[in-house]
Amino acid sequence: MSSVSVPVAGLPDAGADDAAAAAVAGEAASQPHRLSVVVPMYNEVENAAPLIDSVQAALARYPWPWELIVVDDGSTDGTGQALDRRARQAGAHVRVLHLARNFRQTAAMQAGIDAARGDVVATLDGDLQNDPVDIPRMVARLLDEDLDLVAGWRREREDALLLRRLPSLLANRLIRKVSGLQFQDLGCSLKVFRARVLRQVRLYGEMHRFIPAWLATVTSPARMAEEPVRHHARQAGRSKYGLGRSFRVLIDLLAVHFFLRFGTRPGHFFGGIGLALSLVGGAMLAYLGVLKAMGQSIGNRPMLSLGFFLVLGGVQLLTTGVLAELVMRVYYDVGRARPYRLRDADRPDADIASDAGWHG
Repeated sequence: MSSVSVPVAGLPDAGADDAAAAAVAGEAASQPHRLSVVVPMYNEVENAAPLIDSVQAALARYPWPWELIVVDDGSTDGTGQALDRRARQAGAHVRVLHLARNFRQTAAMQAGIDAARGDVVATLDGDLQNDPVDIPRMVARLLDEDLDLVAGWRREREDALLLRRLPSLLANRLIRKVSGLQFQDLGCSLKVFRARVLRQVRLYGEMHRFIPAWLATVTSPARMAEEPVRHHARQAGRSKYGLGRSFRVLIDLLAVHFFLRFGTRPGHFFGGIGLALSLVGGAMLAYLGVLKAMGQSIGNRPMLSLGFFLVLGGVQLLTTGVLAELVMRVYYDVGRARPYRLRDADRPDADIASDAGWHG
């Protein structure tokens, strides 16, 4: 591949000349490593070729081997074909995975992570709002400071205030409160991970929004950091986000709270609530039993029904806790299924030589 920088519209800082490319090389970590860049894309045909060009321009002088993995998340607008054409022109270090249908961003990101072969994994969005020129600096900080995660912080966002920035601001404050992680911008897709730590977490549902919180279940928050990054206004295509996303964030937060506090001991969560309900219901029934022994009628008292159902609900939650403990043990003892399905030709475990398909 030629090392000449490729200008990309809307990305004025993405390695526009040789001096900028040399500066990128100077920001790279001194420790030897292999870098895998993972980008999920869905219906971004206008951004498909520019995305590959921008990453190549940003990493043209990168001193260590790198690869780019773009995941076509079941696009219906020709994104996959556009990616294939530009990948063939770019070289073997650019790979395109095609999901069998639209599995959504989290599953697409997991597909790219599964296919990544690098010691370091960088993720970013495919809408060209993240700038890949920030990746070398983030990788350098990850390795030089011995971290497991460096997350991007969009200090100056180029998004609409009402639909994107305000909901994101409120969501970040709520996430910080629930998770205990003091990150300013958990929603930024531009992140750099130590691969061996990232692979200890499997991404399902909409978990890509809370990757730092999930990583906190396998590593210390002290090994995570935030780095200010560039952010650009969308130049082409349509945003996939709206106000409905905020409601999904609230639902996902409940799962995050549960797994952070009780992920390895669900019996304590269900059992604690069940025990409390059983004690309250039992106390009500004991009180009514004393009244019955004193000759009073208790058949028409609402407390009788309430106490009975509290005890019943408590017993059900206690047994649910036992079942949850069994499920948890099975979850940790057996292999975990993938939340997506690739076309046969795009299996992440395809036979790829360890030294093939790397830039540099």
